[in-house]
Amino acid sequence: MRPLAIVKMGATYAALISEQGDFTDWVLRECKLPADRVIVIDAEGGAPLPPPDTICGAILTGSHRTVTDREPWSEGVAGWLQTAVPEDTPLLGICYGHQLIAQALGGRVADNPAGLEFGTVEVTCASGAAQDPLFRTLAPRFKAHTCHTQTVVHLPPGAVLLAMSARDAHQAFRVGRHCWGVQFHPEFNTAAVRFYIDRYKAPLSAQGSAPERLLSDLQQTPQSSALLAAFSAYCQGL
Repeated sequence: MRPLAIVKMGATYAALISEQGDFTDWVLRECKLPADRVIVIDAEGGAPLPPPDTICGAILTGSHRTVTDREPWSEGVAGWLQTAVPEDTPLLGICYGHQLIAQALGGRVADNPAGLEFGTVEVTCASGAAQDPLFRTLAPRFKAHTCHTQTVVHLPPGAVLLAMSARDAHQAFRVGRHCWGVQFHPEFNTAAVRFYIDRYKAPLSAQGSAPERLLSDLQQTPQSSALLAAFSAYCQGL
């Protein structure tokens, strides 16, 4: 059976890695797959991406980088996406990965006009979610962890909107049959999002988002976390 690829688009903070591991570890934990069924590719580090027909699907992680900087390694992944999507390779982009998919396929990414979105937020499913292979099992509203400064301001042509939140009109979308992007973080637990809120206290306070309130409002997010296991099962079932 072909492996699932986790494409590493960046690393979290060293202090958090020492406590909980890196983004790829969190994704693997929530995918519920044995490690030998997964390959990890360090795209930010310049590792080559596999031919789409050699994997059952791919998850693109978040990153501290900025999609709009169009760094050469990131543009290389964008080119790979432009090949993988027409070949119907199942793809799931998280945060940076979500934004890169949108930008690579003709959408537009920019600083979020609504400001920073951090903490546990309520995500509302759009009408397109009812017929979506991944989102149709979710409740009309569910909790998810967020941590981002940029956003997809225009979806790619032909994209189906799947979910939104108070500060982000494009929390999730699908392009074609098997390509998804989610702005929220299904791989984050409350300890991870607490760490990021602490790191961003100053800009959050400056925009009127009280960090103390964000911290007190943190909740478990079982529905959004389950999306990774649902995606990995979907890839294995094709």
